[in-house]
Amino acid sequence: MKYVDEYRDPAAAKALLASIEAQAAKLERPIAVMEICGGHTHTIYRHGLEHLLPESIELIHGPGCPVCVIPMGRVDDAMWLAKQPNVILTTFGDMMRVPGSKGLSLLDERANGADVRFVYSPLDALLIAKENPDKEVVFFSVGFETTAPSTAVTLERARIEDIPNFSVFSNHVTIEPPLRAIVNGGETRVDAFIGPGHVAAVVGTDAFEFLPQEFNLPVVVTGFEPLDILQAIAMLLEQFVSGDVAAGKAAVGNQYARVVRPEGNKAALALMGRTFALRETFEWRGLGWIERSGFGISPEYSKWDAEVKFTVPGERVADPAACECGAVLTGRIKPWECRVFGTACTPDTPIGTCMVSPEGACAAYYNFGRIDRTTAQAVAIQD
Repeated sequence: MKYVDEYRDPAAAKALLASIEAQAAKLERPIAVMEICGGHTHTIYRHGLEHLLPESIELIHGPGCPVCVIPMGRVDDAMWLAKQPNVILTTFGDMMRVPGSKGLSLLDERANGADVRFVYSPLDALLIAKENPDKEVVFFSVGFETTAPSTAVTLERARIEDIPNFSVFSNHVTIEPPLRAIVNGGETRVDAFIGPGHVAAVVGTDAFEFLPQEFNLPVVVTGFEPLDILQAIAMLLEQFVSGDVAAGKAAVGNQYARVVRPEGNKAALALMGRTFALRETFEWRGLGWIERSGFGISPEYSKWDAEVKFTVPGERVADPAACECGAVLTGRIKPWECRVFGTACTPDTPIGTCMVSPEGACAAYYNFGRIDRTTAQAVAIQD
């Protein structure tokens, strides 16, 4: 967007909050709203939105942080790849700080001599491969449908240019299965969802229709500015106050219509369909193994699949006993309820992925001062 001030306007925020207060007063009971995306979590806590809402609306955190959901065993696999002869391992910057089972990260492996490089795009990794034909360049890919298209484009470019020394260690995941796991698990009470705008820009709002149709849970796909989130909450409340939810008529709303379409990005989805194949099962931090929830490389592109080129260990590694990142990711606890939050686990000394990633709920709480339940009330929305 060229201009963002209109999405942070205090006067508009006060008007929306007044509408939310009026609607919330008509609720028959408090409701819990899960923001799926970590980007929403950071907007909420950066701008103090949680303190501006009525007590009858509780915001809880979901599994939409792409770095946070990667299990420790896959991090160990990436570090194993980094230590192989003649390998250059590339990945996004936040993945370089995620600790593995021995407390070390890819940054530590680089300090110990491994050739580990952070990139802004998988296409940067492909360029490194072209510049280093005597090396095997592996891109450690992570993310939901938001980042998967860029990896798909890179795989297609590697095929077209026939770059033999490039491969992808794919850890892309898809958004529907973990939401089903949370709803079906019953451990987290969720009454409504703030849908992830960036994922929906690829998959469309239609991809979230299963939540109202099968579970009668309303969803509003939402942008990432403060007023976006407040408007989404108002749109969700309208479904409760109007009686639609009580009548079994919950629906998907699109607050982010300036970016998102019902059908999504058809070109991106088609390319992903060619380059990726759904795995039979994939492990998630906090949710365990979920069927058909992760993207592997399709057989047509197996020449660029790191798990075909290398015998990756693939061992399952349990999270540290002290880390409750999984419970945070599924909304069962708030970050400050984890016993190591803000003490042993900080952004400088992270134990869990939720404290590492810029989208992690623990990092949001820590960086914006929400370190306990007695945090002072926010008084305004400001940049």
